Parts: sequence; C-alpha cells; structure tokens
Amino acid sequence: MDQQPSAAEAGSKQAILAIILVSYVMIVLDISVVLTGLPRIQHDLGFSETGLAWVQSGYTLTFGGLLLLGARAGDILGRRRMFVGGMAVFTLASLAIGLSPSAAWMLAWRAIQGVGAAILAPSTLALLQTNFAEGPERTRAISLYSAAAGVSATVGLVLGGVLADWLSWRVGFFVNLPIGFGTILAAYRFIPETPRSRGGLDLPGAFTSTAGMGALVYGFIRSAETGWADPLTCVTLALAAVLIVAFVAIERRARQPILPLRLFASRERSGAYAARVLVLGAGVGFYFFATLHLQEVAGYGPALTGLAFVPATVLNFPFAIATPRLIRRFGAGAVLVAGLVVGIVGMAWLSRASAQSSYLVSIALPMLLIGISQGLTLSPLTAAGVAGVAYKDAGAASGAVSVAHQIGSSVGLSILVAVAGLGVGPLTGRALLEHRVETALVGATIMLALALVIALATIVRSARLAVAAARSGTEDGLAAAEESPLGVAAVDVH
Repeated sequence: MDQQPSAAEAGSKQAILAIILVSYVMIVLDISVVLTGLPRIQHDLGFSETGLAWVQSGYTLTFGGLLLLGARAGDILGRRRMFVGGMAVFTLASLAIGLSPSAAWMLAWRAIQGVGAAILAPSTLALLQTNFAEGPERTRAISLYSAAAGVSATVGLVLGGVLADWLSWRVGFFVNLPIGFGTILAAYRFIPETPRSRGGLDLPGAFTSTAGMGALVYGFIRSAETGWADPLTCVTLALAAVLIVAFVAIERRARQPILPLRLFASRERSGAYAARVLVLGAGVGFYFFATLHLQEVAGYGPALTGLAFVPATVLNFPFAIATPRLIRRFGAGAVLVAGLVVGIVGMAWLSRASAQSSYLVSIALPMLLIGISQGLTLSPLTAAGVAGVAYKDAGAASGAVSVAHQIGSSVGLSILVAVAGLGVGPLTGRALLEHRVETALVGATIMLALALVIALATIVRSARLAVAAARSGTEDGLAAAEESPLGVAAVDVH
C-alpha cells in the first residue's frame, strides 16, 4: 500500500503551490493591468498613439521571444535558481516602470520586465510538474494554475481601471514589490532545487527562436498599424519565416535542443499547443476590444470599465476549480469541447453589442459565458500540452505551453486588430469604432471555432483512441492510456 504523505509534506506542497500560483498571477496580471489605464499613461508620459501600443507589445515581444531559452536554462541551471532570478528581474523592473519619468524609460523597462517573465513563466509550470505527481494531484494543481491565469487577466483589468481612476496607474506596478520579494524568500524556504542537467545552452537555437518569434510578433503588430503592403512589414515577416525554418533545422541536429522536436510527435500535445494559441488570441481580443467598446463607444470611465468585467470573473474561477470533478465524471474531452462551444456562443453574442445595447443583456450575460469557457478550457489544454512528457523534458514542455500562450496573446491580438480594419467603407467616428469592435469579436469567434475543430481532430480523437486501446486490455493499449491524461480520465469515468 502507498504511504500517505505526512502533514509536513502536505503543508510543504501547499506552500509550493501557493508560491507558483502567486508568481503566475503576477505575470498574467501585468499583461492586462495596463489596458484600462492606457489613456492615463499616455497623458502622463506623452506617448503618441503609435508609441502607446508598445507599452503592451514591448512586454510581449521579449516575453514570447525568450521563453524557450528560459525553459532550457531552467533544465540546465536548476528551476528554483531560475525562478528566483526571473522573479528578481521582474520585481525590479516593476519598480522602475512605476517610477518612469518618460515614455522611452517605460518602454525599456517594460521590455526588461518581459525578460524576467520569460525566465519565470517556464519555471512555474516546470516546478508544478516536478513537485506534483501525475494523476489527481497534478490535475488539481494544474486546474488551480489555469484558474489563476483566467481570473488574474480579468482582475488586472478591474484593478488597472480602479487604480488609474482613484490613485495612479503607477500603483499597479508598485504592488509587485512586496509580493515579489516575499515570493523569493518563500521559494528559498519551501522549494527544493532541482538537479542540474549536464551540457550547455543551445545558443544557435536560442538566437533563431528568439529572433524569429520577435520578428513574427513585430511583423503582425506593424501590419496592424501600417497595412500588409508596408515594405518593412513584408521583410520582417519573411525574415521571421526564414528564422523559424532555421530554428527547426537547428533543433533537428542539436545534441541538447531548447525545444526537443519529439514533443510534437504526440498528436495530442501538438493539438493542445495550436488550440491554446487560438483560445488565447480570442481571449486577449475579448479583453482589448470589450475595453474599447466600454470606454470609447459606451462612454464608461476606467474604473467603471474595470468593474464591468466582473461577470467574466464570477464563474471563471468556480468552473476552473470544478474542472477536475467534471473531468472525472464526463471525461476531459467532453469538458474541453463544452468549454469551447460555450465560448463561441458568448463571443458571437458579445459581437452584436452596440452603443444602444443594454449592459445586462448584451455585455454581462455573454461575459458570463466567456468566463465559463475560460474556466473549462485552459486546464485540459495545459494537461494535454504536458501529457506523457519525460522528466528531462519538463522544462521544454512547459516552455512550449507558455510560448503557445504568449503567441496567442501577442500575435492573436495583432491579427484581430488588423481584421478590425476590414470593410470599414465610409464609416467615421463612433460608427467606425463600433464596426471595428464587432468585426474583431467576430474574428475572435472564428478563432474559437478553429480551436474546437483542432481539439476534436487531435486532443479528443487521441483520447478516444487511448480509451479504445485501454479497453482492449493489451499492454500497448494500457501504455497509450497512460500517455494521455484525457484518455485515463475517460477510462476512469466509464
């Protein structure tokens, strides 16, 4: 019989989980906390309209571009060491941003904050994998991790608006200081250091992945501002394609790649990465364009805009917490599909909102559905993204999940901004803005529909095959079921 963990061991695991969740909340919060405060930031620091966009993209460029390097460095140098280092960079950058005397200063430190996040984010999920055994224990931890992502994104909008209205947008960055330093001290006390892997960093792979990711994100963001015919946009996207192809070629030959291509040998993991990109693109588009609608179309102030997002939070966290129980009862594939369908309905409903629409019927109710969708979908996607990964690849797999998350957040939003400019015709003023918001949210709906198609063709199909193989009673069948947590859940249910 397996021994039950002691009270001390259980308490230590709870402390580790709390540290991981708090750090992840900080990362996600800083992506959304600036959105509702952007007009005040523009006024205080003298940003141009184009320059203001880089408050967000400066962070996401370095965050997305350095994630794979951060994940591999954690495998080689130790994940606690990288966690502490990333948190220190992130916290000090937050202080510098809050003290920003100029636009240039803020953009520089916002990029450095993204570097800290790129070091920190892969370490959080890798520490979760190495400290919580695969099965119910890890499923619960991942559900809380996913819930933290969904809730903190919305809380950031609420907090950013309230602080910008009542105190200052700077306070949103200052609050990271006590939390960051407290988390560093707690990490040294409760988190054991992971064994170091021998070898060095894959510098050619790190360069091509970072440069390729940065060029891709920059190209899409620039296309939203200057159009697809802009020469620099075309050159940048072409360069991104060349660098990404070079990265794949390098990883095929590297002795210790930062992103082992064997991770993509699993249909389930590959589908989870692709679906996550689309889900996050739609989600960030929802936050951005709903904020635009509430402030510029409906005339809400920053604080009221933030509070208007509460319906998206109310059911997000409860459903995320309930996800493990729902998976045990219905199977993870069914939960994922249900979450995506609910999200499609909510996003399509929200896209019909106008200046004359009722807040309750046209905004609050669809936001409830979108919150439910986020609560149900992120946990199964995260579990599928790290399914069956060997211990030595834990950091790389978590980095791939985080990269997919960040690509969706940055490139997905840029695509929707570009889509919003289609078919505007002679529209001007508020009518033009309404059209752009509606078009962008229709685009977000299509993203969720594509995610559903991918999930059905890869994740759900893999789970069904694993269940069928497990029920055959063969040794290979049982191994296939163990490879897929979705398949295991379905077997347990039935």
